[in-house]
Amino acid sequence: MAAQVELTSTETEMEKCYENYIIIDVGANLTNKKYSRDLDSVVQRAKDSGVQKIMVTGTSVKASKEALRLTRIYPNTLYSTAGIHPHDAKSYTEESWEELKELASNPECVAIGECGLDYNRNFSEPEDQRTVFRKHIELAIELKKPLFIHERDAYEDLIKLLEEFKTTLPPVLIHCFTGTSEQALGYLDKGFYIGLTGYLCKDKSDTGVRKLLEDGSIPLERLVVETDAPFMYPNTRASKLPNHVKEGLTERSLTFLHRYCTFQRNEPCSLPAIVEMIASFMKKKPEEVALATSFNAMKLFGLS
Repeated sequence: MAAQVELTSTETEMEKCYENYIIIDVGANLTNKKYSRDLDSVVQRAKDSGVQKIMVTGTSVKASKEALRLTRIYPNTLYSTAGIHPHDAKSYTEESWEELKELASNPECVAIGECGLDYNRNFSEPEDQRTVFRKHIELAIELKKPLFIHERDAYEDLIKLLEEFKTTLPPVLIHCFTGTSEQALGYLDKGFYIGLTGYLCKDKSDTGVRKLLEDGSIPLERLVVETDAPFMYPNTRASKLPNHVKEGLTERSLTFLHRYCTFQRNEPCSLPAIVEMIASFMKKKPEEVALATSFNAMKLFGLS
């Protein structure tokens, strides 16, 4: 069991606020070996912080199988995705694909992915990435499940591929968005959802998604929130983070963040801090952002 958080008087005042809504983490890599020894505590801490549901990301056949297994251990709390990350497209085989299709057909698996294109590192050849991504799109259409998409430095090719299926395309989430404001608007114009993480702490306000949050260009009904744990630690002390955003962070959310999360191992319990940052950028109440993003996640992925 997780260690209980000792609340100060200020945190006690905030506790009631957090009990009034559910926060949903639509992307956490809980199959990562960094959680192998204390996953029970990680999940409990998430619940204690206000995160009641978590989608466990499948990035390979092996990880997708483990993600599905975890949904059976934590029913109605953990959900899974099934996919092959573009980094691993080179490992694709017909045999492994058949196994992935079987995993994806389970009701606990609520999305196809993590899939997409990554030209930033090119761990797999671009042509291999496009071939495997197309297979994911076809599977999502066949199973009528949303696409959980990873994109880095491949915006134009990604849009081009998705356009081939525009008449039958299921709902699309651009997971862990780190692109430009122009790209975000392009995705929104297609009706896609945007997933935001602790990357907001280092996003460039003049060209990134921060600007769109501040000027109201991203509608709240198209946003979901995620930690991408153990990655994307939300460094709330970052110099690039405006003071008004830092001031919007509550003592309660910072307690979970600073006590349990590090640059080496982020956790889902950091999500309230991310929600509060988004709220400050959008000049909205955290409760409103939490409620809207949770509703979006439940509608998009059919969570119960």
